[in-house]
Amino acid sequence: MLKGFRDFVLRGNVVDLAVGVVIGAAFGTVVTALVKDLLTPIIAAVVRKPDFSAFFFELNGAKFLYGDFLNAAISFLLIAAAVYFFVVLPVNSLLSRVQKQAPPDKKKCPECRSGIALDARRCAFCTSAVS
Repeated sequence: MLKGFRDFVLRGNVVDLAVGVVIGAAFGTVVTALVKDLLTPIIAAVVRKPDFSAFFFELNGAKFLYGDFLNAAISFLLIAAAVYFFVVLPVNSLLSRVQKQAPPDKKKCPECRSGIALDARRCAFCTSAVS
């Protein structure tokens, strides 16, 4: 019973997932700090109000804290923008450079235009002879 559990825990996918979760949590802290300490003060300088949590209205004795929702929405948009501009765009740029440098591993069939192996003599899709 314990051997099966050990095999499950030490399987590559579980370890990779655990590492990804830990790194993701650490990265989330970095992105939150970036938004809170750098991007939010820029908005505060423009709007002249750094915190919207005090904004609310009352209706029949019920308090609607729309300022908290506004803070959460702005935080979400800033975090999404930070992840996109500081992670997604640079990684996509790096991947496109690497993919351009990689030699092709397939060629096009002259008949059906499907991708086939470079050393293939027949197309696997249309069975035409390929030179």
